Amino acid sequence: MFSFKNNYKKFLIWKYKHISERQFIYILSVLVGFLAGIGTLILKNATYFFHQITEDGIVSNYHHYLYFIFPIIGLLLVYYIKKHIIKKEIGHGISTTLKSISKRSGIIERYKMYASLITAPITVGFGGSVGLQGPAVSTGAALGSGVAKLFHMNTKTRMLLIGCATAGAMSSMFKAPIAAIIFAVEIFSLDMAFASLVPLLLASVSAVLTSYFFLGKDVLFQMKLQHAFEIKDILFYVALAIFTGFGSVYFSRIYFKITNFFKKFTPFKRLIFGGLTIGLLLFLIPPLYGEGYGIINNLLSENAIEALKGIPYNVDFSNVWMVIFFLLIIGIFKVVAMTTTFAAGGVGGIFIPTLVMGSTLGSVSAKIINQFGFTISETNFTLIGMTGLMAGVLHAPLTAIFLIAEITGGYDLFVPLMLVSAISYAITKYFISNSIYTIELAKRGELITHNKDKNVMMMMEIDKIVETNFISVTEQMKLGVMLKTAVAKSTRNIFPVVDEEHVFLGIVLLDDIRPIMFDEKLYKSITVADIMKTAPAIIFHDDTTEKVMQKFKESGAWNLPVVENNTYIGFISKSKLLSAYRTKLIEVTA
Repeated sequence: MFSFKNNYKKFLIWKYKHISERQFIYILSVLVGFLAGIGTLILKNATYFFHQITEDGIVSNYHHYLYFIFPIIGLLLVYYIKKHIIKKEIGHGISTTLKSISKRSGIIERYKMYASLITAPITVGFGGSVGLQGPAVSTGAALGSGVAKLFHMNTKTRMLLIGCATAGAMSSMFKAPIAAIIFAVEIFSLDMAFASLVPLLLASVSAVLTSYFFLGKDVLFQMKLQHAFEIKDILFYVALAIFTGFGSVYFSRIYFKITNFFKKFTPFKRLIFGGLTIGLLLFLIPPLYGEGYGIINNLLSENAIEALKGIPYNVDFSNVWMVIFFLLIIGIFKVVAMTTTFAAGGVGGIFIPTLVMGSTLGSVSAKIINQFGFTISETNFTLIGMTGLMAGVLHAPLTAIFLIAEITGGYDLFVPLMLVSAISYAITKYFISNSIYTIELAKRGELITHNKDKNVMMMMEIDKIVETNFISVTEQMKLGVMLKTAVAKSTRNIFPVVDEEHVFLGIVLLDDIRPIMFDEKLYKSITVADIMKTAPAIIFHDDTTEKVMQKFKESGAWNLPVVENNTYIGFISKSKLLSAYRTKLIEVTA
């Protein structure tokens, strides 16, 4: 009789004897890339299915008011699925993955393997103005973490496989394997070393081959570069870079403001208010419906009128200034529609909305310049506008450069790509210190960076090194009583002082009472209040490991008390902290 458990154990034993660790990582990276590719394909096809039923089917055959109704239906379905079926919060794909890496050693909950696969297609297919890249990464990362856990891989390998899954999702989505690797390195701060580069390459190639096998050579952005870069246009590209830089600042700030506004409401009120808002936006500006690939592809082919065909007003689009105006409206309100979709409970990503806004800003810039007697390529400016927004909003300039270079099938625009990406990123970084993905993690000190020392400290779990075998005393306790009930029975040389409600007041050190502890005349005259001293406390769940280290450095102490809401919990010793740091360092870098 077949037994999965027995065969699984036999396989692990066989693997241990016959396959080296490095070879097995290569095999797993191919598997993870394939799984991430399959997950992305499911997302894309499920979304296309819902989109065909809603906008391409019912809306086009019946009435324009359905643009208002469908997003609300989609959000209600997602709310029901999250509340009654999944019963857990899904979160934004890349942000939650980053948090899992920094605070959970790359362990991602199993339900995230399928949660986004169910909810994101409904959100987008019913008109939610978000993308699929975030859900694709979330699904792939959960699969990568699950594969690592299945085969008992260590922490560093688990994080590498999550990076492989991220590269696979990106590669499958855009058929851009090089940009996918750079995205994984840039967003997840992976080591760009040979040991990690080969698995990333294998995962990225595995995912893109999976996409080719099921979808053929179809790509999301259907265009070929026709106009090479000309040095005479360099100032126009600088102007575009400044435009997209401030566009990125606008995008980020609107996202933060709307998100913070909706935090005041309960989830159901967010759904109602947000659903009505997104419905109204799509009713007034139908091109905001769904991801927006149609807008991008039409602008890349210099067919702006087709991109605006859903506009329900009697507008003379032979007037180029009306085209410019409505393209700006789409660009300005895309971020509003996207953020409102998120706030109302929808599931999706920010990557594609960023490209949509970038394409509109690039196309608008080219049209305005051409109206003043110059001749520049609208296609090139559309592409490079996307680069500028990606570099600024995502804080990923290298990904922006290589993604557009791969999409165009060549590197003829490499100079303006680099120029616009650098300027846009610099402008955004000046005003917005962290990207939408990382802002909340950075505030809490939980953001993974390329600084290995900080990463190790951030991954440490303070609650696991708190020691509680200390005997506490009270302020009113006499010296004699303290010696009998605490000092005589304790193996430690430090005693926390607390009140009746266990609020921490200070400490008594054995060294401080040693000169008087044998003088019986003082047993009844001296109280704990007379000999205790204050000590800097570690705030449980608030102080990061880095802050704890700093407190040890500033105080010169070997033990520091830990409190939560002023209530005494225990102590952390410097020796145990350093020992835990060394253990985590070996775990992460081995």
